[in-house]
Amino acid sequence: MKNVKPLGNRILVRRSKAQATKGGILLPDSAQEKPKEGEVIAVGPGKIGEQGKLEVPQIKVGEKVLFSSYSGTEVKDISEDDEEFLILSEDDVLGVLI
Repeated sequence: MKNVKPLGNRILVRRSKAQATKGGILLPDSAQEKPKEGEVIAVGPGKIGEQGKLEVPQIKVGEKVLFSSYSGTEVKDISEDDEEFLILSEDDVLGVLI
């Protein structure tokens, strides 16, 4: 999804694909919980702080991040196999996976 540029302190994340269960069973999409991690595809320029200075985001493109279940806005890219993307605020990111 190269035609979207996040604004402010928002980031564009490609949601990870669903994994099989420990027993090797792959549940249908309607029965499984969506993954809460993904890869950062694009990062906005940052937000203007209280003192009028630009606060640069701490998250960088290519990092794997962890976010809460109901954070962000879902966006689907129909040109790339219905991949799911999220646009979310940098504040909604719980952590960076190492």
